[in-house]
Amino acid sequence: MTLAHWCLPVALTILPAVTLGAQEHEHGAGGTEKLGTVSFQTSCTVQGQPLFNRAVSLLHSFEFSRAITGFNAALAADPSCAMAEWGIALSRWSNFFAPGVRPAGVLRQGLDAVTQAKAIGLKTPRENAYVEAVSQLYANIETSDQSTRVLAYRDRMAALAAEYPDDTEASIFYALALAASASPSDKTYADLLKAGGILEGLFATQPDHPGLAHYIIHSYDVPPLAGHALAAARRYAIIAPASPHALHMPAHTFTRLGLWQESIDSNIAAADVAKRTGVTAEELHSMDYRVYAYLQTGQDAAARKLLDALPEVKARFDPNAIGSGAPGSAGVFALAAIPARYALERGAWSDAAKLLAQASRYLYPEAMTYYAKAIGATRIGDRATARGAIEGLRAKKDGVIRHHAMRRDGSVRDSVLYSILAGEWPDVRKHLELRVARHSEIEGIR
Repeated sequence: MTLAHWCLPVALTILPAVTLGAQEHEHGAGGTEKLGTVSFQTSCTVQGQPLFNRAVSLLHSFEFSRAITGFNAALAADPSCAMAEWGIALSRWSNFFAPGVRPAGVLRQGLDAVTQAKAIGLKTPRENAYVEAVSQLYANIETSDQSTRVLAYRDRMAALAAEYPDDTEASIFYALALAASASPSDKTYADLLKAGGILEGLFATQPDHPGLAHYIIHSYDVPPLAGHALAAARRYAIIAPASPHALHMPAHTFTRLGLWQESIDSNIAAADVAKRTGVTAEELHSMDYRVYAYLQTGQDAAARKLLDALPEVKARFDPNAIGSGAPGSAGVFALAAIPARYALERGAWSDAAKLLAQASRYLYPEAMTYYAKAIGATRIGDRATARGAIEGLRAKKDGVIRHHAMRRDGSVRDSVLYSILAGEWPDVRKHLELRVARHSEIEGIR
């Protein structure tokens, strides 16, 4: 069985060039921090409850760093507000849709918050159910894998929502867990449609709730369903303009639907707020979406400006920081994707061939650069560079098929074949993971 397979034409091409409670909180002197309307009733005191609601509104827009600060403010106002520790635990998990396994340090911090919530004391069975649900994300981390724990959290939230049908927050967080745990191989999109249905039903009566608009976009963030999210996408930035992620997320829908100018406008606003609030991963993520939209509309000069701005933004970027909805991996992705997109979309094959892969704790940005480099080198006839790029992914040369295909000019070309067999993948993966581990040690990542 072949796991991966590449065909490298000796002269011309290997693959088509494809591209990769009311919360209007006072902020500053006379300013208003608009985060949407959240009313999550708890047993916290009248001093702690408004601060708790504000923190939940930040959590719903994936403003994790600010949410943790907000939950700590609720605890400072009301040390008995155990549900604030629930919020910290869920914020520590960060974006449910982000790829990768959570680092050990994050898991320890989340478990500490769960432990502290129980130590403070949960005053109602409902609040205890919330803490027991989030504890599943951090339970038995030595013996259970992450996907198992996410499914356990989803199931606990399903039970909580069923037991407390009048608790809209329970239904909202359950729908989020359902969408985030949906199997990508299910092309009926059963879980995504179920999650979207729950959220849309609530959105009709709570049109200013940030989580509802946000999670509707996520639930329908696949091409066949994207049209269902358009109304929520056009409303989300109005609901929570103080959140850079809320300003960016509509672009997911706009991109799926080819609404390029709306995507550009969303990401200009998102990057501006992200820069001002110091969440550089979100800034890079928004830049990546803008570059893609600019290239689809022939605005190459605008895309070039963002490419030229990358070194300055990269200098401010900490891939390990807890910030907004775009995780560090999204920032690393953008740093690799923007140069690759700019070269491939414009047919600048020489530029693509000169791309240099940058090691990181993630494999796919490096692989993306090798892919773009191989295409560019092949297009200009630089066979050695093209082969080196493919071999950088540990693919093995199978051989040459002579007179394999006809060029547009009528001449015939040979093709060089590369592959990774299923039986070879464990060793290839081990090699790549060792490279990631070495880089992580250099960065001090634990």
